[in-house]
Amino acid sequence: MDDGWTKLAGRSPASLATRAELVARWSEPHRRYHTLDHLAAVLAAADRLAGAADDPGAVRLALWFHDAVYDGRPGRDEERSAQLAQARLPRCGVPPARVAEVARLVRLTAAHDRVAPGDANGEVLCDADLAVLGSPSREAYDDYAARVRQEYAHVADEPFRAGRAAVLGRLLAAPRLYRTPLAYELWEERARANLRAELRSLTAGTRP
Repeated sequence: MDDGWTKLAGRSPASLATRAELVARWSEPHRRYHTLDHLAAVLAAADRLAGAADDPGAVRLALWFHDAVYDGRPGRDEERSAQLAQARLPRCGVPPARVAEVARLVRLTAAHDRVAPGDANGEVLCDADLAVLGSPSREAYDDYAARVRQEYAHVADEPFRAGRAAVLGRLLAAPRLYRTPLAYELWEERARANLRAELRSLTAGTRP
């Protein structure tokens, strides 16, 4: 894919090796939603919102790394992904301040509601990551939800439904899902409709 990696990290052997490693990670066979398609989608969403970021390049690098480690362990995955960014990006010649910002942003994705007011980079990152919630068709959203369920195939139905319902409830309780004006305009209304529909399916004991 035309991912713009070399514009962010250059064409050095270390940079190209890091890109190859990340592509391999995003292509791991156990992934169903957190795949290269998801990476491409969040990068495209971030491009649409780039005007609201203080450092769009840091946001894009953070998206490359934000699910680079994905074992289905919330919190631990994001921390290990941030550590991976801290280990790889200096070898690519990325300045220390930007490396630190990338790692900070990756850690933010563990809980999107931790974004502080005025954190422009964090707002763009989290809005891009949540863009899928605003899928324009119910079929597209249901496909997303089904793929998430497949990634948690090791979890029995009842605890999965309870955990997923809790996540959806927290999202719906937020005053707004999207913090940037453009993302709010593009996706807020549809995202809330999608979340409510999935929550109804979960509480009824059926898959969306």
